[in-house]
Amino acid sequence: MSLVTTLTQTNPSYPPLVLIHGLGSAASAFKPIIPALSQSFRVITVDLPGHGQSPYNKAQAMDPRSLSRAIFQTIESEYGVHEFHVAGNSLGGWIALEMAADQPQRIKSLTGIAPAGLWLKPAPEREMKEARSYYVARLFRPLIRIGLNSKILRWIGFATVSPRWRELSYEVCYEAAHAMLNCPGYFPAWDGMLGKRFEAHVPESLPVTILFGDTDNTLPYPVSQERSLAPTHSTWLVIENCGHAPMWDYPELMVKIISQTSER
Repeated sequence: MSLVTTLTQTNPSYPPLVLIHGLGSAASAFKPIIPALSQSFRVITVDLPGHGQSPYNKAQAMDPRSLSRAIFQTIESEYGVHEFHVAGNSLGGWIALEMAADQPQRIKSLTGIAPAGLWLKPAPEREMKEARSYYVARLFRPLIRIGLNSKILRWIGFATVSPRWRELSYEVCYEAAHAMLNCPGYFPAWDGMLGKRFEAHVPESLPVTILFGDTDNTLPYPVSQERSLAPTHSTWLVIENCGHAPMWDYPELMVKIISQTSER
């Protein structure tokens, strides 16, 4: 299955960097950091199946390992790129970890931005309270375009995602809500994570940075930030006053961390 991807920088002298979004999100989640990253990388963003511009196909396996292989195949077939740096947020971070474990010779560096999969006890079934953002977006669908100018609606939609929700731009909020409202792959991708966690080995020769915000309510410490499951040689960072989408809260810092990881 071919995924919808976007190449931002075409300078062939720049190394490729693949960005992978999280559950219920889309490539647009990385807009705050793409312009700066494009000064050093050929940035390739991916829409996972049933997210963003990518259609959902029931035949597509939606577990993180299968999605990682679909991304490998798509990036090589569309751009002829065999090796690249990778950064992923949430589910995208777990997928990036699977890519590094499955085909480490093709990954030049890995930055896990609040990656999923680092929990000691995998969830056996969906817990609907964890789908709060999904249902909030649908509840306020008629009000989204205009309502996101309101602090009340922003607080309802984003206070649990970011401690800096007041500072998020209208564009960031609107595109996040739009992605969630147009996401037939949401529950299939969620089901693909059930009963699983990241347990594979990533070679020590591959540079890895794992980071979490200190107020991540989506994947909170300690139950979803088990360091023993991450590659043992990872640089592990905790960002103060930061939520589940650090590229929104501290875009300049995320660009710096991804760049430094790629240089190690």
